[in-house]
Amino acid sequence: MYSMSTSYEESGRTRQKQRTRNELIAAARALVARGDVTPTVEAAAAAAAISRTTAYRYFPNQKALLVAAHPETEATSLLPPDVGDDPETRLLAAVSAFTRLVVDTESEQRTMLRLSLEPDSLPRELPLRKGRAIGWFEDALSPLRPQLTDADVHRLAVAVRSAVGIESLVWLTDVAGLSREQAVELMMWSAQALLHGALAGGLPDGV
Repeated sequence: MYSMSTSYEESGRTRQKQRTRNELIAAARALVARGDVTPTVEAAAAAAAISRTTAYRYFPNQKALLVAAHPETEATSLLPPDVGDDPETRLLAAVSAFTRLVVDTESEQRTMLRLSLEPDSLPRELPLRKGRAIGWFEDALSPLRPQLTDADVHRLAVAVRSAVGIESLVWLTDVAGLSREQAVELMMWSAQALLHGALAGGLPDGV
């Protein structure tokens, strides 16, 4: 189990415990940003000046700590408030915000990608497997209804997600040799091309 014991967090001195938990998460993120891509619970505890015993009460293992330290957001939308109803403008705004998040937190994103590829990872336990970005892109594409069915909007959002994100950034920079700026530009172009393709010729079934 990757999350800390709820009973421990909710029993007594809850504000102090939340501060301690946040300090451990901040320490883990700082270690990742400095190049320790998979910091241990012990390393985060030392960096936060918290005892190992206390740290393990919050995070029973390394994976629990790294999941908590992932820069995931609970936002239901990535759109600015005045974005309007044009689907292309909305999609590009959402993809731009998403790719900026990925690039700005690349070290943490790469760590979570590695964890998500481990065979013992539970399908819905890790942030990369929760599909939040698909929901953000569906929100951006919502003006396409009823021009497209709900199923088609979902398929298009899935297609866009497959073309952007940390997985694409890793391939484009590490394999294709693009700069991060070039990679982001190509991901934006891909999202736009997918939208144009969906409107011109439909979407494949089976997604």
